[in-house]
Amino acid sequence: MDSSPKLAPLWLLGLITFSGTLAMHIFVPALPAAARDLHASSAAIQLTMSVYILGLAAGQLVYGPLADHFGRRPILMVGLVIYAASGLWAAFAPTVDTLIGLRLLQALGGCSGMVIGRAMVRDNALPADAARRLALMNLVVVLGPGVAPLIGSGVTATFGWRALFFFLAALGAVNFAFTWTLLPETRAPGRTSHFGLLMRDYGRLLKSPRFLGYALGGGCATTAMYGFVAASPFIYSHQLGRPDYEVGIYLACQFSGVWLGSVTAARIITRFPIDRLAVVANLVSVTAALAFLIAVLTHHLSVPAVVIPIFFFAAGAGIASPAALTQAISINPNVVGSASGLYGFSQMAVGAICTAATGLGRDPALASALVLVIAGAIAQASFFVAMRYRAPPAVPPTGTTR
Repeated sequence: MDSSPKLAPLWLLGLITFSGTLAMHIFVPALPAAARDLHASSAAIQLTMSVYILGLAAGQLVYGPLADHFGRRPILMVGLVIYAASGLWAAFAPTVDTLIGLRLLQALGGCSGMVIGRAMVRDNALPADAARRLALMNLVVVLGPGVAPLIGSGVTATFGWRALFFFLAALGAVNFAFTWTLLPETRAPGRTSHFGLLMRDYGRLLKSPRFLGYALGGGCATTAMYGFVAASPFIYSHQLGRPDYEVGIYLACQFSGVWLGSVTAARIITRFPIDRLAVVANLVSVTAALAFLIAVLTHHLSVPAVVIPIFFFAAGAGIASPAALTQAISINPNVVGSASGLYGFSQMAVGAICTAATGLGRDPALASALVLVIAGAIAQASFFVAMRYRAPPAVPPTGTTR
């Protein structure tokens, strides 16, 4: 009987990963309504977003080792239960403090799919094929930030902000049912490692210049866009005088760039060296960020001068993201889950730093342009460092039991 791990359905992995990012953005339009209902200050209600990002970052460090030790499927199902239960509880939250705590739990549950989904894609595929599958999965994932505010606005206006959490709880329950019935265990049989040995391999990842280069580079090349997203309402509405409703349209243009990049990556990623593809794609992003910065510094800021460079920055990120991720989680086949978690943590950490940095100073356009240029330059340098170190030869699983 064939005991090799099976390929997980890509559409299901995309849906599970999409759920984690959807819950982060879907609540944004409901913040004012929730603040009024809970008699909370704007600063307090905004903590529901901050703790969600914190939960996504911290949780990814935990799920990776757990999935490597106990298997992908059981740990994913635990995370989905947490996601669904916390969402249902949040729908009845009586105070903002309760809601903040439940949003943290929701993030800790939702990030399980983000970590384990990437690991399951890599488990039984060669690097080139894994990169193609990750690029295809990324097409679904990038829809989250694009459609979440539209869903959030519609649901909140029709049913109220609490209905959002009923919706997310139902989504978690559906994902759990699909996982239970359709998702196979993809970790190779006999690869159960003792936790001590697993932590030793985890430590080796942190000491690997190749892994750190791709993890830092991938984060800077992709989630640096979070900083621009945070600043975009102030750029378009305050600096360019555009009505508030147009902001969503311009952001949709940005995320269409990520979608185009992901489509391109899925088509060409098997034809070129993956590491060089990440460098070339990020170079496109850096060039676009420089064009944006020049427009700001020369006082030629306009809607096209923002939308067009950011579109190309996002397109470069859409290509670089699956390439960098594939290289990072292929460093050590014994700890794919841990590598996926560390990579995800680096992405969220970079996104949080870039978001905070764009809030500095009095010129949101200048701050966001500088953040994108600096992040792109760091990504390029990180990729070059990673490419200097050849991938180590495959090693047998450590501490396996058969």
